[in-house]
Amino acid sequence: MKVSAVPSGVIGRIARLPDTPFDELKALWQQLFAVPLPTHNRQYLERRIAYRIQALDFAQRDPALLAQNKARLDALLERTKPKPKAKAGRGESPTLAPGTMLIREFAGATHRVLVLPDGQFDYLGKSYRSLTAIANDISGTRWSGPAFFGLRDKVRKGSKK
Repeated sequence: MKVSAVPSGVIGRIARLPDTPFDELKALWQQLFAVPLPTHNRQYLERRIAYRIQALDFAQRDPALLAQNKARLDALLERTKPKPKAKAGRGESPTLAPGTMLIREFAGATHRVLVLPDGQFDYLGKSYRSLTAIANDISGTRWSGPAFFGLRDKVRKGSKK
């Protein structure tokens, strides 16, 4: 079996995207678009980066086209900005300041969770990405993390205050 070398230039850069470590892909996104990462969907990022690489290469040959495509791409990027996730009837998730300590009494034990600066949570020396994962570990059943730690309104739609 003969292995062909990846060509250099635009085609080579695009061909290497699937093998690029995700951290490098994020840095490349920042370099090409100068806006925060809209998603962690690798396939989405690879496609948009590949398009941008081609557009910039083509625009170097025709500067007038660069201005036209940049405005179009900026408008598309604006539409793809992540929107806050909220499920109907559940309200918005609270924003917790780093250093906040959440305390919950459950099954005769006191559980303490520390909010970390990177948006993660520390529980018993282990880093978690969500309160829900911690609530599930503590209770052994499926729980909404914000509800488990008392961060959700207790009043539901249609009930009296």
